[in-house]
Amino acid sequence: MIVDYHMHLRDERGEIAFTAGAVERFVEQAAARGVDEIGFTEHVYYFRETLELWDVPYLYERCVFDLETYCEAVVEAKRRDLPVKLGLEVDYVGDRQHRLSELIGPYPWDFLLGSVHWLGSVAVDMEPGVWANASVEEVWKRYFSAVAELARSGTIDVLAHLDLAKIFGRRPSVDLRRQLYDETAGEIAAAGVSVEISTAGLRKPVGELYPDPELLSACVRRGIGVTLASDAHEPQLVGEDFDLALALAREAGCETVTVYEGRHSRQEPLG
Repeated sequence: MIVDYHMHLRDERGEIAFTAGAVERFVEQAAARGVDEIGFTEHVYYFRETLELWDVPYLYERCVFDLETYCEAVVEAKRRDLPVKLGLEVDYVGDRQHRLSELIGPYPWDFLLGSVHWLGSVAVDMEPGVWANASVEEVWKRYFSAVAELARSGTIDVLAHLDLAKIFGRRPSVDLRRQLYDETAGEIAAAGVSVEISTAGLRKPVGELYPDPELLSACVRRGIGVTLASDAHEPQLVGEDFDLALALAREAGCETVTVYEGRHSRQEPLG
């Protein structure tokens, strides 16, 4: 089985469109690329139900949509027997994580995708962001500490773009990376969450899949499940470069893919 469990619902103009019709275009592309099931994971900060959490202009200025409308679009597609799952990309918000979990709790999620884009009020994946006032080593340590905290929180099911800190090609020493990989994989395994293999990094300055092969291998050795992800913000990106993602998965020893329904997981043969 092949899944694409990270995408954002947009229309043919690239604008946010929470309708079952918009879902259908993503499903059509998935079928063309041999993807069996897709999961929508809109950014949590787009929804006014979470407005109380955001104090950064980039986040609260986008917080204008209705969560019920988004959920209903995907649920309606499921009623039409389309192979889709309802998810949400849930940002790391530190000591407010459980409040965020309360706010999104009433909705019928199949899985929640956790991601670390922000460390406090500064972004990891934008420049200058966190890079302006911290060394590469410090950014990586803070980033992976946040990833571990998010995994431990019990509020998410899958971790997205696990080594996003490499997005601009800035890396600390090999020894520090290996230490962080080993510690983080241990935390993820203890938390019982999965990790995604994402092709989105190929479209970023680093030009690589997420995660690094060594980090993925550290996860797989510990029995951590995997999903596949394109992070598509338009239908044509669904399943893009999945031949490379599948090859990385198999090189790391993955034989199964994690499939979600109602926030419960199961393993299916990969491919």
